[in-house]
Amino acid sequence: MIRARKLSLLLAPLLVVPLVAGCATQGARSEAASASAEPTRSRWATFRDSFLEAYFQHDPAFAVYQGRHDFDGQMPDWSEAGLRGFATFLTQSIDKAQAMKGLGRDEAFERDYLVAVARGKLFWLTDADQPHNNPTYYVGGGLDPNVYIARNYADAPTRMKALIAFYKRVPTAAAQIRANLKMPMPASFIAYGKSAFAGFADYYTGDAKAAFASVQDPALQAEFDASAAAAAKAMKDLADWMESNRAGATQDFALGAARFSRMLAATEMVDTPLAQLEAIGVADLRRNQAALREACGQFAPGLSIPDCMAKMEADKPADGPVAEARRQIPMLRAFVIAKDLATIPGTEEALVEESPPYNRQNSAYIDPAGPYEKGIPSVYYISPPDPSWSKEVQQGFIAGKARLLFTSLHEVMPGHFLQFLHANRSSSLFGRVFVGYAFAEGWAHYTEEMMWEAGLGDGDPGIHIGQLSAALVRNCRYLSAIRLHNGTMTQAQAQQMFRDECYQGEGTARQQAARGTYDPAYLNYTLGKLMILKLRADWTATRGGRAAWKAFHDQMLNYGGPPIPLLRQQMMGGAARAAF
Repeated sequence: MIRARKLSLLLAPLLVVPLVAGCATQGARSEAASASAEPTRSRWATFRDSFLEAYFQHDPAFAVYQGRHDFDGQMPDWSEAGLRGFATFLTQSIDKAQAMKGLGRDEAFERDYLVAVARGKLFWLTDADQPHNNPTYYVGGGLDPNVYIARNYADAPTRMKALIAFYKRVPTAAAQIRANLKMPMPASFIAYGKSAFAGFADYYTGDAKAAFASVQDPALQAEFDASAAAAAKAMKDLADWMESNRAGATQDFALGAARFSRMLAATEMVDTPLAQLEAIGVADLRRNQAALREACGQFAPGLSIPDCMAKMEADKPADGPVAEARRQIPMLRAFVIAKDLATIPGTEEALVEESPPYNRQNSAYIDPAGPYEKGIPSVYYISPPDPSWSKEVQQGFIAGKARLLFTSLHEVMPGHFLQFLHANRSSSLFGRVFVGYAFAEGWAHYTEEMMWEAGLGDGDPGIHIGQLSAALVRNCRYLSAIRLHNGTMTQAQAQQMFRDECYQGEGTARQQAARGTYDPAYLNYTLGKLMILKLRADWTATRGGRAAWKAFHDQMLNYGGPPIPLLRQQMMGGAARAAF
């Protein structure tokens, strides 16, 4: 998954450059057409620019993660007035964008892109009402200072001063969060919020402090210590408050079928009926289960599926997953080049590190460099197991080499890291700044199956089981999201499904079922993958099939990350509709 840029719904101004169309003739425009569009383009560019700057004012933390370091140290206004102001801005922006007629093809695409992502942001802000009922709104929305620590965009004293400014705003933010979040709250939300807020408290005074130990400025160090202590106390108090409400916790986490459908339409432009979506998910689950049975028949003849999976998982890296991932990435890069699967632009690197304690709800994620930054490495984080778990459960959480290979593939090459190398160079700055959930996670998940199809592992059934294990986790996420939020499945039943249908260990099953309650959009991994597979099949059908994969991948990634139905419209023509 992607840290920081995953759910942020933001658009940027851009130089209007023709995006690559579904065929060469569609991409070309005559001199006359360009000239006639000039006045409209200027009007649109003015609107884009004002939208972007206003959005950054409402969400300065997101601006910082995009590399706009003139916003360093700032945080969003999470007061009731601030939330209302943000919602009003989004609503008015949608209305103004939709009122703009007579746009050229590229500008109309950008307008529709803006409207789609603004609607998505507005859904979480108002319809789902996350600021008042879900701590994820804050955990992923501005409390994370990792950008000042992990990205060397400036010298250490400069970044340290930015972090001090950030710390000084944390107590106010914590007070706003406590005023906003309404109790009682679902038990999984309480656990998530407590863990995240307590993790921030430890991180602010622990790893963050250690990161700036080399700064030889006693006055600056003293100011850092004071501001970090106050920020950590505010987070610790917030975590304690979450815990104090555990006794009254509920299981009332479901969005409901109607709101879940609105979520898909608002955030991903998918209006397929839920019953049809569920049937599509079941079919893909069965497809992957059948492939797993066949692979296990070769890899572990005579063993049950769980025992086969256990055999695959037993081959764990002796020196740990971080060291193993560092070995895997160069091999994956070489494979992408050898098989001519996609262009790898630039010389940026993806570093591999252990994830900080405040953000271990997912086993792995990447924090990609922002589009306004140049030459900054991305960081691929791998989480250790929760030390409170039993030794057996902890051991099951640590990925075997084959499963870790597809995690590294997903997060780095040719998954998220390659994707953001392209997005940050997109012909559209709009696409550089915003990459949507289903596009990003759908692409990364799609690449797992695509790399196996391209010959990764040379047919080794153990490697194939690693790929299928990752696919099955996403199948269960997809079905859990629908069933948890349409009210037909409990969290305990989701946990059992991860174990029984997708063959995951107890630790993974527990973690993934809980995530489905507070991240209802985590079906987007499989949702996006299936839409991309369909788009690839349709696009390459008249362009040489497998020989056109590289062209398809490069063209798709050039758009940045719009909703996939809108991407399909650009590459295939017709209406912007979901296709599976």
